[in-house]
Amino acid sequence: MSVRAAEFHRMVDALAEVQRGKGSEYTSFSVRGKRFGYYWPRTETVGLKQTLIEQQALVAERPEVFEEQFTAGGFGWVVVHLAGIDAHELAELVYEAWRLSAPEELIDAQPLPR
Repeated sequence: MSVRAAEFHRMVDALAEVQRGKGSEYTSFSVRGKRFGYYWPRTETVGLKQTLIEQQALVAERPEVFEEQFTAGGFGWVVVHLAGIDAHELAELVYEAWRLSAPEELIDAQPLPR
């Protein structure tokens, strides 16, 4: 069970209106100016926006895969270790992160990719 960086990037690229931002050690992902994710190549991890309840559940269930990143604006961000997750689960988490930031018309036009 492992997801390669290229596969993660394909998941993000499948979503509508994603903008990338380049930091010195990471790439950020936003939709219409609202951030929903990060990728750190050095650690092969991603940071994803989630609900507070989902953040707590993921970290409690599998602390070897998920870490609490931070909480902000009523959302809980999680760090996901790509080596410990399968593509299907990661795709759902990426979509959920995007959905929490995207406007309704984009969400309505783009259901969860299968």
